[in-house]
Amino acid sequence: HLPFFSGFGPFRQYLVNSSWEAVKELSKRGLGENINLRIMQLPVVYQKAKEQVCKIWTTLQPLLTVHVGLASSATALIILEQCGKNKGYQQRDACGFHPEGACCVLDGPEKIESTINMKALWKNVSVEGIDIVLSRDAGRYICDYTYYTSLYYGNGRAAFIHVPPLSEWVTAEFLGKALQTIILAMLEQCGEQRE
Repeated sequence: HLPFFSGFGPFRQYLVNSSWEAVKELSKRGLGENINLRIMQLPVVYQKAKEQVCKIWTTLQPLLTVHVGLASSATALIILEQCGKNKGYQQRDACGFHPEGACCVLDGPEKIESTINMKALWKNVSVEGIDIVLSRDAGRYICDYTYYTSLYYGNGRAAFIHVPPLSEWVTAEFLGKALQTIILAMLEQCGEQRE
């Protein structure tokens, strides 16, 4: 059961979404010889993103799914998200919709925590040239929605990482390398949990 990674497509003024660029770069770098990466771009559309995430879990049953999203507010931060929230999705997506009842899963729990201990990751992982921070609020937009959906269908075996927009010094290469460091530590944690 291999890890699965997703980034998001363009939205608003971001014609190139740094999350997808970072995931593509990670895929080029790989995670070592015996790990075969699967990657997918998700649209910034609630319903479609949800369908794709359900499909990942039902058909591929990955060990872990890591979603990467763009935090437009973060200038030079990588944000590790610990949990996904079920309600409060009022913002409209790229197609102008928001989910029915403004929630992910009717009757789903208020929030779902990742089985990955982000605090431990945050303490143990450092990436030169950028700060890593911890968060318990993924922002109630497509990112948070996708994360909750993935945690729900994957029994908590999902992780979400917010990356900053691309800039002169935050390049796709840089983000790909940062993701590689963080995800190797995540997989190590998964291994320890299984033993």
